[in-house]
Amino acid sequence: MKARAASLLVLALGAGAGVHAADGAERTIQRPAGGWTHSGLIETTQHVEYAYPNNLIDRGGQRGRTLIEGRLKQLGTHRQPPTLVVNGNAMPLYSDEQGRFARPYSFGPGSNGIELRGTDGKVVQRTQFYEANALKTQAKVRVILAWDDPQAELDLHVLTPDGGHAFFANPILANGGGLDVDSVDGAGPEMFSLAAPVAGVYHVYVNYWGNFGAEGYHFDESTRQQPVISARITLVFDENTGAEKRETFTVPMRKIGDLTLVRSFRRG
Repeated sequence: MKARAASLLVLALGAGAGVHAADGAERTIQRPAGGWTHSGLIETTQHVEYAYPNNLIDRGGQRGRTLIEGRLKQLGTHRQPPTLVVNGNAMPLYSDEQGRFARPYSFGPGSNGIELRGTDGKVVQRTQFYEANALKTQAKVRVILAWDDPQAELDLHVLTPDGGHAFFANPILANGGGLDVDSVDGAGPEMFSLAAPVAGVYHVYVNYWGNFGAEGYHFDESTRQQPVISARITLVFDENTGAEKRETFTVPMRKIGDLTLVRSFRRG
């Protein structure tokens, strides 16, 4: 599937119902809208939410994640997608053939912001909401991976000082950290979060695992859309506090099997 040049009709979060505007364009009212919200009041672990396009593996509802959902108005085939910016973290936004998108994200307590930027870089829509659920844990370390090829599958790996290795086959660590979001449907995000970091050195890797298409996962180099895939990795420390710091790296992934050490850092 090629990415589409698009203008935003809807940007919202969670599940909702469709309505129709006076111009006949389908719009969606979903949760949470801008303002105050309090997630976690209703246990919904039996309800499986899906990210699209191209979700090939059903891993069930990921606890703590929210789907950023909406619809893009299709304006023809184009390889350059619009950009979704979540809490300052930018990622390409791909849609299915009907223009729908649903990207998983794990939001912490406090103020959260979402922007959709067109292919010209201008802000099309901005939504800000305050997560007031005090039971949600504040991440002291967060690592976010996104990339610019919807036909490629990249994986985030985080090694912790106590011997933990968080990745797709071992998403939850004994120290309480792990993958809040493990994207299996192209372009990310993948997200590692840790609320109580143990002291020592952490290592962040990115692996170009393979490609996928209509027939599933495979290792045919020729099917990807970009000759060199740009992986964007953002490290956020003490998120949503006065001490927040972040670092962003762009790493080229040239062939299947590439494994790159992005950053080593010390906590404690």
